[in-house]
Amino acid sequence: MKLDVLNTKGTATGRSVELPEEIFGAEPNNHVIYLAVKQYLAAQRQGTHKVKTRAEVKGASRKLHKQKGTGGSRKGNIRNPLYKGGGTIFGPQPHSYDIKVNRKVKDLAKIAALSYKAKGNAIVVVEDINMETPKTKQLMEILSNLKVADKKTLFVTPDYNDPVGLSIRNVPSVMGVLLSDINTYDIVNSEVLVMTESAAKIFADDEKTEA
Repeated sequence: MKLDVLNTKGTATGRSVELPEEIFGAEPNNHVIYLAVKQYLAAQRQGTHKVKTRAEVKGASRKLHKQKGTGGSRKGNIRNPLYKGGGTIFGPQPHSYDIKVNRKVKDLAKIAALSYKAKGNAIVVVEDINMETPKTKQLMEILSNLKVADKKTLFVTPDYNDPVGLSIRNVPSVMGVLLSDINTYDIVNSEVLVMTESAAKIFADDEKTEA
């Protein structure tokens, strides 16, 4: 899959990047995407929910009245779950929501998500952006030139760049991510994938190395 490299003004530079068909032309697998997204969202849950049982709430432990002879029902102490202020029966306790997904499955899910973006012509390659200081206005002009300013964008760079990273952070619709940290959820959750030329070339170089 060959993509033209655009400059910051949105016009072609005359250069192009060959993205590997094994990744961007693969047949998407919806189920592995589902598993990867499910694991990612589950991992975001803290699992710190907690209620007090009858052993933890305040209250005396004495029996309210004798077992028999009162004409009333049997009663334990005031911390009984049936009383106001008593403990909770079978309430939520802290636990992990982690789901195990094999590494090969997660890799396959990323390939499937990237393939969907390629099939939808939702991948843009832009020349490397050099900024001396963070300037959100300048970044928005670049995104506008690339015709992605009004879309939910995943901006992929090979290395962290302070000015670019800080500029991206000020734009709610744009998420900046390093190529090494890219995951299935971020790809699926974006409308368009914008890669710098250096990031796109890493895909091509990795493919040549494997070959």
